[in-house]
Amino acid sequence: MDSEIIIEVVLMIFLSILFGRIAKLLKMPNVTGYLIAGLILGPSILNVIPTSMVSGFKVVSDIALAFIAFSIGSEFSLSYFRKVGIAPIIIAITESFGAIIFVSITLILIGFDLKLSLLLGAIAAATAPAQTIMVINQYKAKGSLTSMLMSVVAIDDAVALIAFGFTVAIVKLMDSALDTSIVLSILSPIYELIISLVIGAAIGILMKLVFRWFKKPSNVLCITIGFVLFSYWAAEYIHGSPLLACMALGGMLTNIYSDIDKLMKISEGFTPPIFMIFFAISGAGFELSALPKIGIIGLVYVIMRILGKILGSWFGGRVTKQEDKICKYLGPTLMPQAGVALGLIVVAESLLPKYAPQIRAVILCSTFIYSLIGPACAKFALEKAGEIVIPPKQHASINC
Repeated sequence: MDSEIIIEVVLMIFLSILFGRIAKLLKMPNVTGYLIAGLILGPSILNVIPTSMVSGFKVVSDIALAFIAFSIGSEFSLSYFRKVGIAPIIIAITESFGAIIFVSITLILIGFDLKLSLLLGAIAAATAPAQTIMVINQYKAKGSLTSMLMSVVAIDDAVALIAFGFTVAIVKLMDSALDTSIVLSILSPIYELIISLVIGAAIGILMKLVFRWFKKPSNVLCITIGFVLFSYWAAEYIHGSPLLACMALGGMLTNIYSDIDKLMKISEGFTPPIFMIFFAISGAGFELSALPKIGIIGLVYVIMRILGKILGSWFGGRVTKQEDKICKYLGPTLMPQAGVALGLIVVAESLLPKYAPQIRAVILCSTFIYSLIGPACAKFALEKAGEIVIPPKQHASINC
């Protein structure tokens, strides 16, 4: 079994490098190539990585998501927020609720079950930052749109969790009188948000203290890995949000630790192969056989969520008086969906068991679609905004 895992990792790395290069030649982000490599190796095509093995690589996915969240949090400088104010929060709310409203109302108008429509609308709010962050890193995107994007995707998960919590309470209220479980449904996402922020902030303070005695780059890397993963585990253990905890850790460090740039540069030496395997595993987890089952409800979900994100971010940008490029191009960068959305499937299925297969098919298929087209849309938006200015071939990090 151990030798099988080793050769699977080898195949994922080499095929990801190959398809990353092909994607680059086609002027597409490398991450699209990694996803396709995983899809080829997965159960849908070659079955070199069977379904059982996909779930066995969960620890790699957890590590990758922890460092992606940590990287996002490191952009949460107070000096930046003093400059832009509450604009990222407002935009995160408008783009999230744009997706919720467009998906829910359209499904209701077409005639789908009210509770199903509300739950799918709530799940639509969530955005997965992984693919977009990889595009930013690959092309060294920099500018006001990139900064706003990093802030919005970090806040987005918190907004999505709270919105989903309230939606769950509404769905339960349709079936019964107000009781403890409904109250807990409302309070649960708020608890999840607060406890995750506390864990990340506390570990960030502790991490800074530890760095007083360890300056060597190898020690800094080991300590960073240890604390980032500990934050992820601690939040999961006490039913918080691991991603929010790691974001809070990065956010705390960037504001109290003077060598944060050096720390992030050191950690970047560890993450490229982890990210590559993570996206290959994500590709392997997709089931092409599920695509025909997506139906009208799936097509509505995919299209309306995109429209909701684009118009919601445009509206939020106008309200907060942002630059035209932020209003126009932020929405397309928010397309990818995984992570939190996949976690919310379980809750939605428990509330509406008769719709469980439909919910799972819609979210898994839409995740697959968004993962393939999302990175290219993000690259296009950042290019149009003038924030990808250095040719990718000049980069040493993560490029093929």
